Amino acid sequence: MDANHAMPQPMKTPLPTPMALPGDVFVPDYGGGSIVNLMTSIATALGVADPVSVPLRSRELSALLAQRARVILLVVDGLGYHRLTTTTACSALRAHLRGSLTSVFPSTTATAITTFLTGLPPSQHALTGWHMWFAEQATVGAILPYRTRVGDRPLTALGLEPEQLFDHRSFFERLPVRSYAVAPERILASVYNRMHCKGAQLRGYASLEQLFESTLNCLRFTDERCYIYAYYADYDSIAHEHGVDSRHALRLLQGLDEAFGAFLTSAAGLDATVIVTADHGFIDSPQARIVELDAHPDLQRLLRAPLCGERRAAYCYLRAGSADAFEQYITRALSEQARAYPSKTLIEAGWFGPAPRHAALAQRVGDYTLVMKDNWTIKEWLPGEQRHRQIGVHGGVSEDEMTVPLVVALP
Repeated sequence: MDANHAMPQPMKTPLPTPMALPGDVFVPDYGGGSIVNLMTSIATALGVADPVSVPLRSRELSALLAQRARVILLVVDGLGYHRLTTTTACSALRAHLRGSLTSVFPSTTATAITTFLTGLPPSQHALTGWHMWFAEQATVGAILPYRTRVGDRPLTALGLEPEQLFDHRSFFERLPVRSYAVAPERILASVYNRMHCKGAQLRGYASLEQLFESTLNCLRFTDERCYIYAYYADYDSIAHEHGVDSRHALRLLQGLDEAFGAFLTSAAGLDATVIVTADHGFIDSPQARIVELDAHPDLQRLLRAPLCGERRAAYCYLRAGSADAFEQYITRALSEQARAYPSKTLIEAGWFGPAPRHAALAQRVGDYTLVMKDNWTIKEWLPGEQRHRQIGVHGGVSEDEMTVPLVVALP
């Protein structure tokens, strides 16, 4: 493969601002090497005339997409590029590995899966992490389950209607071809999934075998051009609980790879391009690398709302006039664990994606963002919240969290 046809590789994109970028920080490559650009490439191949971003910097992918009438996108939640390329358990996936992409910022499910389901960068869909602060309701909401963080109430009970929060079209609605969305039965009818899969026929599954069987049935159902989005969530759950290097995670990957290989054999002759990628990668974070906010009462007193976003990228809402004190505290007490960036600076630097920017973006990322260093995390537990441990984490800007594989097969 020559340089003009090479698939995009992980890169540290220069930011369009004077701010210095540390060498251990990997930011999204929205200029042609991210999952946003992958969605544009798929949309263009399927006949969308108004893509929302530039396609991938890859003639090879365009050529592969042009060869077949159907496109299958399998998103394996949490499968990072480094994990795929360093394990011997994934021979079928690695046999079709074409390169890597960057995720979005933050590198987390709520934000990146929304990009897959809309084709939009976070700057335009403005779903900025698992937890988001809603000032008018004075509450923190968990976006994917669409419930309050404290009290576990539906956000609709507070007057937050889905149409108000999810004010963007789905990727499926933009396509001029038949579309399917294959997802776990437990989330198939969720508020988030129904809103973001508008325009697609929904197919549920309860096991890995059923995931590929349902996908195969979608292919066999019609002879027309079509798009099939399939989502596999179990690896993310296992990596959170047991760690990315655990035998549990490795065993799951082995099963996934075997099922993928068998699927390619079954899909032979069905005129499909099969793409596999992920929303983010993972790192492990030991107990000793957790910053518990209740151990920093002086920092808590500077905040007017709970920390939101992610354990690896936390949005801070400051009390009026406390910015200097906040910066001084981080420098004095947490300089080894975190970098504090004005969130406005990250927006202008393009971490969340290009303009036009959603009107709510600035409010949803707070005044400052704590970007955690190395394998540090930060956590604030709210009253009544059940504490739980996560060994595997993501959401930050390390290479392992930010880079995901690009697998392309023509069965």
